Parts: sequence; C-alpha cells; structure tokens
Amino acid sequence: MSTSNHNNRLLLPLTLLAAVTLSACGKGLEGGGEPPIPVVETVTVQPRALTLTSELPGRIEAARVAEVRARVAGIVLSRNFEEGADVKAGQVLFQIDPAPFKATLSRAQAGLARAEATLADAQAVVKRYTPLAVIEAVSQQEFDAAQTALKSAQAERQSAQAEVEIARLNLSYATVTAPIAGRIGRAQVTEGALVGQNEATPLATIQQISAVYADFRQPVGDAQQLRAVAVAGQKTGEASDRITLKVEGSGQEREGRLLFSDISVDQGTGQVLLRGKFPNADGMLLPGMYVRVSTAQGTDPKAILVPQRAVQRSADGSAQVLVIDTDDVVQSRPVHTGAMYGAQWHITQGLQAADRVVVGGNAAPGTKVKVTEKDGAPPAAPTLPAASTTLAPAAKTV
Repeated sequence: MSTSNHNNRLLLPLTLLAAVTLSACGKGLEGGGEPPIPVVETVTVQPRALTLTSELPGRIEAARVAEVRARVAGIVLSRNFEEGADVKAGQVLFQIDPAPFKATLSRAQAGLARAEATLADAQAVVKRYTPLAVIEAVSQQEFDAAQTALKSAQAERQSAQAEVEIARLNLSYATVTAPIAGRIGRAQVTEGALVGQNEATPLATIQQISAVYADFRQPVGDAQQLRAVAVAGQKTGEASDRITLKVEGSGQEREGRLLFSDISVDQGTGQVLLRGKFPNADGMLLPGMYVRVSTAQGTDPKAILVPQRAVQRSADGSAQVLVIDTDDVVQSRPVHTGAMYGAQWHITQGLQAADRVVVGGNAAPGTKVKVTEKDGAPPAAPTLPAASTTLAPAAKTV
C-alpha cells in the first residue's frame, strides 16, 4: 500500500468527525439564541364605588379685618401693644397727645355754661312779663321780644352742648383702641409721629383668624355638580357642604364647610368664586397662605382605578397603559385620566372590567409575555378625602 493511500484513509474519518462536530455546534447555537419570554406583573381591573373629588388651589382670608386709623390729628405719645400678639376688643393700642383736646373740651364747657346763664336770664324775663302782659302792664311787643330771646337762648344752649360732645368725642379718639379682637400686625407709625393730618392715618391692622375663609375658583360645570351634590345631601339629611383643606407642603388637612359661590361667572375663564370656612384655633392657617381645597363632585358607582406606575405619559401629554390581551400579547391602549386618589389614577375612558393592566416588568407592545397576577383582595374604595391606597405591590423588573 502506498503512502498516499494510507494518508487518504486517515483524513477521511477526521473530516467526517469535524463535519459532525460543526453540525452539532450549529444546532446548539441555534437553539440557545432564542430570547426568554418576558415576565410581567399585572392587576385585573375591578370597578368599584368611588366618591369623586375635585382639588383646587385657594388662598386663606381672615374672617374679619379691621384697619386701625387715627381719627384726630396729633402726636403719637406711646404704642401699647406687642406686634404680632393677640389683642382684645377695646384694648388701648396707641395714645395720641390729649392736651389740645382737653383744652378744646374746657372751652366748649365754658361756652355751654355761658349759654345756660343766658337761657336762665331769658326764662326769668318771660316769667316776669307773662302776668304783666295779661293786665297790659307791658306792651305786646316787649313780651314777644322776651319770648324770642328765650327761644334763641335755648338754641344757643343746644349748640353749646353739641360743641361739648364733639370736644369730648375728639378727646376719646386720642386714645386709640382695638375695634375687634384678633391678631395685630406691625405698627405702621412710631412714637413722635404726626398722624391724622388731613387724613385718617393707618396705624395697624387687626385680623381675626380663629376661623378663616378659603377662597378658590372652580369651573362652572364642576360648580353645578357640587350644587347637585348639596341638593342631594339636603334630601337625605347628609352633610353635603363639607370640604377639605390641605396646606401646601405640610400635608396637614382640615375640614370645613362650604359657605357660598359667586352669582356671576368669569367670562374670561368660565370659573366661579367659592368660599369655605375652616376652624383655626391653633392659628396654623394664616391670611394669604396657599392651600388646596377638595370638594365632593358626586359618586361614580363603577369607577376604575389603576396604580400610578401603570400610566405612561407621552411627549404631548396623552396617557396610555399597557394591557394584556387574550393571547398574552402586550397592547398599548390610550386612556383618559381623572383625579389622583392617593397613589391611584382614576381612569375615566379607555379601560373596562377584567382588563389586565401591566404594573411591573419590561415588555414592548406586540410582545408575547408570561403573566403573573397579584393575589389578594382589592383595596377599599377611596373616600373624601382620598386615601393613599395601592392596587398592587411595586413592579419587579425581570
């Protein structure tokens, strides 16, 4: 046997072995190259009764505001209060120099005394002339003159009494007192300032904040719904005027009642002004403070709520969620969102009962997935104010 034939016999088995090995490797790569099926976490939509609320921005206003002003001209001698403190009605706040007013009062009292003396003399003359006029011992002209003098003296006394009252009133105005009880702000004048010169100079401002108002605006359509809720509450005897206030940035809430809505609609915005009253014994709510007011807008017996993380927003602001169809394929569906209730979005359009909404996992629309449904009873329906509830645990990324 030649050397060439011997080598050919050895190469043939090696070639077959290499071909078999490459074929096996190719099959292994082809089988191992398929990506795994994504696993997503879903919740099944379950409609439930929901008390609808509307949350609106508002500002706090004091229940009563009194501007303390100087009602007479003079020099301020003293300030008798601490700025920012609570004052009582009638408490002395400022003292204006009373000396000029005391002098004016004394002059008026002297004028009154002079008028009373003149009146007494006129009365004596008429008394003396009356019997004499009967027997014609005095002329009728003299008697008429005496009566006229008496009436003039009476008028002079009345005028002098008015001057005394004015002088006494101006003297009382020199002592400036609080017209209402409340919290007083900073003093706008200091000792030695000339006030009341041709104007009622503002001295300080007192605001009553033991109870405060919250003014807010609402679209006229929502205001009509609020009115309907109030009418329904009156028929059933329920408290339909209750509203909730939340202090921005603090998370503190306070309940109050709705007082009124304005009778006209703003033509530019289509909104109406509403006012609520809230207790404020601790003084937490201050005039001018920014707050958010929640009002009841009725009840949706079949509301659909989904966790906040299930809703995605596009660049144009539209909302969509990922749902799983009957073939376990991910589909993107546009939805309309209402208000937030705790950690849940109220979906007004786009979802139906039994829809499976993706809340966890990574899967693109059109992808077939493996679904894991979260067990457990659904959370209680939010009420006014909306509770922070969650439909499902946080999503797990696979």
